[in-house]
Amino acid sequence: MRTLFELAVGFVLGALLVLSARRGGPARETPVFALGLIVAALIYIGFALANGAPVRSLLLESLGAIPFGLLAWLGSLRSQLWLAVGWAAHTAWDLGFHLGAGAPAFVPSWYPVVCTSFDLLVAGYIVARVRSTSA
Repeated sequence: MRTLFELAVGFVLGALLVLSARRGGPARETPVFALGLIVAALIYIGFALANGAPVRSLLLESLGAIPFGLLAWLGSLRSQLWLAVGWAAHTAWDLGFHLGAGAPAFVPSWYPVVCTSFDLLVAGYIVARVRSTSA
């Protein structure tokens, strides 16, 4: 039951980001989603810093932020589909490194689940938006 609640929270927060991005029209969506992707990656660095993570973990989180920054940049310059790839890939980051038995102690146990539904909602919206504008 707790997991469903966490997924619902992520869904609602993701929907709020989408609504916020849409509020400024199509030209505003790309920078909002690009900045949001960078922030999503930086949050894990913030958890590491705030909760006294080992240097190795801080380094891993910092290195992990680089591909998301690159995808945000590509999404801003080339195609929003790169942003969708970034948001979907961030789900793998959430689940692969921050959930389950080997999850680092510095990340709250609820956060990866919330982030997963958030990321997937945003990625799905971006793909649907690109498809609707190119049709």
